[in-house]
Formats: sequence, C-alpha cells, structure tokens
Amino acid sequence: MNIELLIENYGLPAIFLGTAFEGETAAFLGGVIAHRGLLTYWAASMAASAGSFAGDQMWFFAGRYAAQWSFVRRLMETPALARVTHLLEKYPTGFIFVFRFLVGLRTISPIVIGTTRISTQKFLVINLLAALVWGQLFTALGYAFGHGVEQMLGRLPLHNHLLIALTAAAIIAGAALLLHRMKPGIRHP
Repeated sequence: MNIELLIENYGLPAIFLGTAFEGETAAFLGGVIAHRGLLTYWAASMAASAGSFAGDQMWFFAGRYAAQWSFVRRLMETPALARVTHLLEKYPTGFIFVFRFLVGLRTISPIVIGTTRISTQKFLVINLLAALVWGQLFTALGYAFGHGVEQMLGRLPLHNHLLIALTAAAIIAGAALLLHRMKPGIRHP
C-alpha cells in the first residue's frame, strides 16, 4: 500500500486525532495534503476543527473532574495559576476563544477552565466557534505552504513534500516557543 492510498483511506481520522492531541502540525499537514489533492480542503479543515474541539472538550471535562482532587486545588491556589484563573473568570469569553492560538497554553488551558465556575454550555459554544476558526486557519496555512513549495520546487514526490512541511512546521513551532521563552518578564523553569 503506498502513502497516497494510506492518506486517502486514513488521512481524515489521522488529522482528527492529530489535532485532538497535538494541534497545529496535524492541521497544517492536512492543508498540505489537501493541496496535493488527496483530500478536499473542506474535509481536511473540518477534521482539524472537529479534532481540536473534541480534544479541548475532553481536557475541559478532565479539569472539571480533577477539580475535586486536593492536589489540584492546592495547585490552583499557587499565585501564578490563581492570577490566570482570576483573569479567566474576569474575561472568560476572550480567553476561551484565544487560548488555542497561544504557544504553550493549548492543552493546559481547557483543564484550568474546567476547574473554574465557567459553565459547560458556555465553554462548549465558544470552544466550537474557536475550533472552527482555528481549523480553517491552520489548514489554510498548510494549503498555502503546499502551493508555495510547488511554486518554488515544482511538484515533488509526496513523501518529500510532507518531509519539507514537517520540517517547516517544526522550525516555526520551535521559533515561536523560543520567542515566547525570551519575552522579558516571563520566567521559565
């Protein structure tokens, strides 16, 4: 079985699972694959949105359940998380909408949100809207990247195209994390 057939058969579930647990790289690669014509753009972007939504809902419910544990309550009382929780409760809609776009906050944020008094319904609705925007954006970036690679290098074999896309995604993620860590006033262990 060749890679194209694997992607055609299992690409959408892979994008869904990848975005539920990892995020941007899976959505980005979904766009690259859609550019290659192995999946439609809309199917890839909706799989990315659905995976992001499902993953964040899962982490939210994990936070809602874990909020009862004593060590989680003690952790939430630390000064840093207490400030974040206070801001989250003060600006819940904005925070719920943007956390998935902030480096290093995508997985922990829905857990923290789940420990607060924010209603499940409110999180569900805002999470759904934010996941739709996020999935479309990152899949579109991958699609545009695939087009750019083809313009610069011609139509490469699929495995080379995907390798270039993975390398670019890793470099971009690494640079974003490095910039985030270099911001003045932010201390990291």
